[in-house]
Amino acid sequence: MEGTKYILAVPNFSDGRREDVIEAITGVLKNREGVTLVSVEPEHDFNRTVVTILGEPEPLKEALIEMAGKSYEFIDMREQKGSHPRIGGQDTIPLFPFMNITLEETKELAEEIGKELFDKYQVPIYFAGANARTEDKKSISFIRKGQYEGLKALLDDENHPDHEARRPDLSVDGKLSPQYGATIVSADMEGLTAYNVFLGTEDVNIAKQIAKAVRGPSGGYSTVRAVGIKFPERDGVVVSMNMFDCAQTPLYRTFELVKLEAQKYGVAVTGSELVGPVKLEYLLNNLNHYLGLQGLRMEQILETHLMK
Repeated sequence: MEGTKYILAVPNFSDGRREDVIEAITGVLKNREGVTLVSVEPEHDFNRTVVTILGEPEPLKEALIEMAGKSYEFIDMREQKGSHPRIGGQDTIPLFPFMNITLEETKELAEEIGKELFDKYQVPIYFAGANARTEDKKSISFIRKGQYEGLKALLDDENHPDHEARRPDLSVDGKLSPQYGATIVSADMEGLTAYNVFLGTEDVNIAKQIAKAVRGPSGGYSTVRAVGIKFPERDGVVVSMNMFDCAQTPLYRTFELVKLEAQKYGVAVTGSELVGPVKLEYLLNNLNHYLGLQGLRMEQILETHLMK
């Protein structure tokens, strides 16, 4: 409905292997008025699942709190193992303004979710992004440093020099919950786009070197984070990227940089994939680039008239 406010949520919970657990956690998001479950993306090797949800603020908040409760019920961080950075069973709940809503309103909703989760479950909460209490905590990678095991040990040691800077923003005792870990709640203007580029080699070190050239902290694009990994279920290795602003740093730019860097090693790019949903505009800017289109208008795409 025109004028209805919509928020995009892309929560991540730390199980990508047990189908019954994934169904139990995501099942609470289905068939809810005011909430649309867009996708569920389990990742076996990472042992995490990324969920994409669109919803009106209040129904979405209720759904996310219920989903987190299921994650706490079924995931025990003392037993959880996976190759993706994580500090909690319900690891992240990032929110992004999608339609007819401001960042400030989205930020307020993130605050409510964090506080209600703490009140209901006593789970430690970190606020990141626009909700961060310190400059360092704007970054999820700062909060996750050391992962569950390393962060838990640090917070258990009150004499650690980083103890105060790394404490949860909401907690019972300043420590992680042994079972739940902690949950990171945030609001930001732009959500990430997960993008993988595949290489025709089995040498994961090549993928790691290319990832280093692409990601911002080591000389690449400031809005990109990348790792080089091997997916056992398929041939080749992967440069796996989280892209945080595909308007300013389009997909084609990272794709071409990966190809350029791969040439140094005599390695071919064999393809790429998007993990989960993507905004239409983030596909169109690639079309404009490769076809040299001039003045393409959104209304020229027939399907956009159905969306209205």
